[in-house]
Amino acid sequence: MRCSLRCKFLLLFILISAIALSSAFVLRGFIMRDFGQYLDGESQDRVQRVVALIEGGYERNGGWSQNSLATDLAWALQLGVDVRLFDAASRPVITTEQAVAQLPTLMRKRVLDATGYEPSLVKGDSTPYPLYLRGDEIGHLEARLLDQVKEDYFVRSSNRVLLVSVTLLGLVSIIAGILVSRRLARPLLELVDASGDIAGGNLSRRVATSGHDEIGRLSQSFNRMAHNLEAQEKLRRSLLSNAAHELRTPLAIISGELEGMLDGVLPTDRNALQSLHDEARRLTAIMDGVDDLSRAEASTLDLHRETFLLQPYLAAITGRFERIFADKQATLQLDCPDSLSVNADPDRLSQIIINLISNSIKAVASGGRVTLSASEDGDSVCLEVEDDGCGIPEESLPHVFERFYKGTQGGLGLGLAIVHELVTAHGGTISVRSTESIGTRFRVLLP
Repeated sequence: MRCSLRCKFLLLFILISAIALSSAFVLRGFIMRDFGQYLDGESQDRVQRVVALIEGGYERNGGWSQNSLATDLAWALQLGVDVRLFDAASRPVITTEQAVAQLPTLMRKRVLDATGYEPSLVKGDSTPYPLYLRGDEIGHLEARLLDQVKEDYFVRSSNRVLLVSVTLLGLVSIIAGILVSRRLARPLLELVDASGDIAGGNLSRRVATSGHDEIGRLSQSFNRMAHNLEAQEKLRRSLLSNAAHELRTPLAIISGELEGMLDGVLPTDRNALQSLHDEARRLTAIMDGVDDLSRAEASTLDLHRETFLLQPYLAAITGRFERIFADKQATLQLDCPDSLSVNADPDRLSQIIINLISNSIKAVASGGRVTLSASEDGDSVCLEVEDDGCGIPEESLPHVFERFYKGTQGGLGLGLAIVHELVTAHGGTISVRSTESIGTRFRVLLP
């Protein structure tokens, strides 16, 4: 069975916690080793103090004195050392048990209460230590260390604290791992479910975004992607619906007129054929417009940018409209600095300008004026097409760049939509200002 993402996070957290907690046992091992070495050194110091004390007593008394030895061995007992003393001939001199028995009653009681000494309970092997006076051996003692009660209590207490701490910290780590793994996995699992819904066609699905970390940014990117997909799907459906609506009218006219001709209701003269031809041209114009719009939407993939001077380029475009403006008795003016250049796709840019000028021709009356100007605007190039025509109604301004939106001048409603897509493909912006009966100005900014 596959392990879920939440399970993997939890196992990873438990593994890290186990490694961290196990380091406590490793650290304890080093500490106890050093502590044992310290105890060994401290024990040897105590024995050496006892040896020095007995050697000093022998020198002071000129030999072995039972009274002096009883006091010295009682003091050694309080240091935790059990002693058996032998002379140079290895004959027993005195033991700690005998020394304690020789003490006064009150002093013996205090020593026994302080040390808890019980000869029958003393265990372990004795270690011999030679005794010297001025280089001559005067005897030896066998020393045994009493049970180190305080040290043993410290070891047992530290072990108990370590086990309790590791247990509690282990439980806390597991609980924290469950909570953290759930928190980390929840947005990722939500993204998995949401991506499945998107793949299934539910483009309205969104995920919750929280925080500004990588997962939060991923959620925001996913929501933007879903929003764009949903917007594109709506545009696609709108385009198909509008195109079908636009195509239905000329097709219905052609179909109706042909049926009338077949039934003998309508004549099949030149005028009737001309009407059919006009509707066929209208169909062709609609299909060409849809094709141009599709190419404009895909133009970000195949823009062929180059840097060129604008003045001769714009002059060539305005030259194409001279006869049209002359027939309408209108004026087309060009205002562009000689040194101004732009980085753009020449073919796409000419399509933008031609569409804008074509719209202005329809808006101006006889004797009207259209101005095409270009200038620098910071890091951008500003292109403006301004006319003194009929203007655009205020309620139509927000919709002029929408597909198949027809203004008062008629048309297919695709020209400005194409312009908007091409300008966006260049990384630029387009805006419009218009007042009815005064004129309209389209402003294009290209980086």
